[in-house]
Amino acid sequence: MPASPDTALNLAWVLLCGFLVMFMQAGFAMVETGFTRARNAANTMAMNFVIYPLGVLCFWLVGYGIMMGGVPEWPTLGGAAGGAREIGLTLGGATWGLFGAARFGLVSVAAAPAHLAMFLFSAVFMDTAATIPTGALAERWRFSAFLVYGVFMSALLYPVFGNWVWGGGWLSQLGANLGLGHGLVDFAGSSVVHLTGGVTALAGMLVLGPRLGRYRADGTIGAMPGHNLPMAVVGTLILAFGWFGFNAGSTLQAGSSRIALVAVNTMLSSSAGALGALLYVRFTMSKPDLTMAANGLLGGLVAITAGCAFVTPAAAVLIGAVAGLLVVWSVGLLERRLRIDDPVGAFSVHGVCGAWGTIAVGLFADGSWGHGWNGVEGPVRGLLFGDGRQLLVQVIGVLVNVAFVFGASYGFFLLVERVMGNRVPAEVEYQGLDSLEMGTDAYPRT
Repeated sequence: MPASPDTALNLAWVLLCGFLVMFMQAGFAMVETGFTRARNAANTMAMNFVIYPLGVLCFWLVGYGIMMGGVPEWPTLGGAAGGAREIGLTLGGATWGLFGAARFGLVSVAAAPAHLAMFLFSAVFMDTAATIPTGALAERWRFSAFLVYGVFMSALLYPVFGNWVWGGGWLSQLGANLGLGHGLVDFAGSSVVHLTGGVTALAGMLVLGPRLGRYRADGTIGAMPGHNLPMAVVGTLILAFGWFGFNAGSTLQAGSSRIALVAVNTMLSSSAGALGALLYVRFTMSKPDLTMAANGLLGGLVAITAGCAFVTPAAAVLIGAVAGLLVVWSVGLLERRLRIDDPVGAFSVHGVCGAWGTIAVGLFADGSWGHGWNGVEGPVRGLLFGDGRQLLVQVIGVLVNVAFVFGASYGFFLLVERVMGNRVPAEVEYQGLDSLEMGTDAYPRT
C-alpha cells in the first residue's frame, strides 16, 4: 500500500534532516583538525572520516536493534513492520526496559520505510556521539585502538543509553511508573548524544593522559595552539547549519507546529553561547578569543538540544548564554586545575553543556507542549512552571549517564590498555602521527 501524502512528507523530512546531520561530520572533522597541530592533521581527519563507515555498519548490525528494537511503531512515519522486543525487568508491578532485542541488521524491517528512515536518522546521531572523543584524544591515540573504540561505542555503549531514553527504556518510564514528571525528557540529544560522547571522552583522557610536553615538570603549561583557525571556524559554522536538522528533524513530522520554535531556539541559543563566551573572555583577559567563541557557539547548541521544543525563545537565550560561560570556566578548570588535556574542548562543550541542557528542561519547560510525552498525560513543565519532579528526573538522568557511561567507557579503555595499548609511542607523538602512524602527511613538503 502506498504511503499517504502526510506520511510520505514526514519520511522525506526525516531523511532530509538526517542528511543535514550527516554533513555535520565534515564540520567535526574541520573543527578538530583545525584545533590540533599540523603534524597530526591527517590522523585527526582519518578518525573523523573512518568513524562514519565503521559506526554505521556496527550500528546497522547490532546497535540499532539494541537501541530501537523495542519501539513498536513510529506513528508519524506510517508505523513499523517487524516484531518489537524489549528486554527488561518487572519490579513493583511495573516493567523497566533495559535494551532492545529485535531488528538486528534490519532483516525484519528491510521493507519498512519507517524503520529504514529511523535507522538513517538514528545512525547519524550515533555518529555524532562517537566523533566527540576523537577530538579529546587527538594527537596521541593509536589508530588501531581507535578502531576498537568505534565498534564499542556504536554497537554497545551509545545504543544502551539511547534505549533507556528514546527506545522505551527505564529512564523514559520514570514518569509513567513512579510519577516523576514525564520521565527523562531529551528532545534531540543533550544527554543521549552529547553527554554520552563527552563523558566517554573524559574517561579516555584520564586513561591516556595528556600530550607530551603539555604539562611540564616545573608546573608550566606548554602552549599547543591549533594550526588552522579558519578551518576550525568554518567547521563550526557547518555544525551550526547541520544542527537545524539535528533539532528540527527530531519532530519526526514535517507539518509539526513546533518546527519553527525549535529552529529559532536553536539559532538563539547558539548565538548567545558564542557571544557569552566571547565577551566573558574579552573582559576577563583583555582580548577576545575566537576559539572560545566557536566553542561557546557549539556549547549553546548542545545545551538547547534537549529542550528546544519545550522552552520559550527568551529561555533559549538564557540557556545558551549560561552554556557559553560554562565552556570557558570548564576549559580553565580542566586545563589549569585538573591538568586534563583536551585539545579541542570536547568535554567542556559536549559533556558540561550536555548536562546543563538536560537539567535546563527541568527548569524552563513552560507547559506549552509535550502532551502525552513518554506516556504521561499533560504537557512537560519544569520547576519554574509548577513541576519540580521534572527537574528531579532530569538530574537523575544526568547522574545515571555519568555513572553508567563513565564506568563502562573507563573500563573499556583500561581493558584496551592492557590488551593492545591506547597510546602511540613517545617518538611517534613527538614526530607527529601523520607520517609514522598513518604513513602520509596532510601537508607534504614539496
